[in-house]
Amino acid sequence: MAAAVTAALSQDATVVLLTPVVLATSARLGARPRPHVYATAHLANSASLLLPVSNLTNLLAFAASGLTFTRFAALMAAPWAVAIAVEYAVFRRFFRADLAAPPEHVPGAAEPAPVPRFALVVLVLTLAGFAVASLAEASPAWAALAGAVVLGVRALRRRETTPRRLVASTAPAFCLFVLALGVVVRAVVAHGLGDGLEWLLPDGDALPALLAVAGVAAVLANLINNLPAVLALLPLAAPGGPGVVLAVLIGVNIGPNLTYVGSLATLLWRRLLHAHGEDVRLGDFTRLGLLTTPVSLAAAVTALWAGLRLIGG
Repeated sequence: MAAAVTAALSQDATVVLLTPVVLATSARLGARPRPHVYATAHLANSASLLLPVSNLTNLLAFAASGLTFTRFAALMAAPWAVAIAVEYAVFRRFFRADLAAPPEHVPGAAEPAPVPRFALVVLVLTLAGFAVASLAEASPAWAALAGAVVLGVRALRRRETTPRRLVASTAPAFCLFVLALGVVVRAVVAHGLGDGLEWLLPDGDALPALLAVAGVAAVLANLINNLPAVLALLPLAAPGGPGVVLAVLIGVNIGPNLTYVGSLATLLWRRLLHAHGEDVRLGDFTRLGLLTTPVSLAAAVTALWAGLRLIGG
């Protein structure tokens, strides 16, 4: 579920929507929440590879890659799948004691929640709109805007929200922060960082080169956060072609599972857990990151390299 929500809605949606749901469901079922809570954080990052709309970093890479929406998704489908598979395998072993523990109490019967049919239909049509917009050489933002307007107008008509809450949900302060961050990163890159990164990035799209690019991107994401990292690396990666751009994307999306500061989604996840009174252990997070991130990174880049050979960039 976390992988699907991340791919279709974005990594932040996974953290904001699923983290409280996971905690509430675990409490109701008497299950230990740790495996599921940590999976939410990890998959918010690593499962955000699939679509251009799955992550803000994806949108930036999508614009730099020159790919169509469908070609982007086709090339990233295999990296997305293998990253999820690695996460699943490691999580099953790392949390085997928690997963095998009997429930702390017998769960009671619960009324099934109504299926949000209208929202699901709009979501499917919006995703289809992304592909259509790409074929028409239009920005996928128009499809996203159309879906948001439909849902917003319906919510207003049903008095489920207010105009003020709708405006607040667009996070204008965060948009301003991203704009300011882009200006700062551009200035830093222009005054020395770009030369250093250019020296580190290898040429070509052979497998060793793509692995090195993803590794540099992952390290940089954990040093300065993945959004500044992708802003700094994309201008240097774009001349190398779509393969190099997507290798950067794999690095900045999977790499943040190593540290709390790697992505804004992980920071938000930690804040939500603290708000719900849940303890987040740095040691567990770090060990889990060390077990999953290098393997996921290598597997995803290898899958990308194979896709580039089969599909073409």
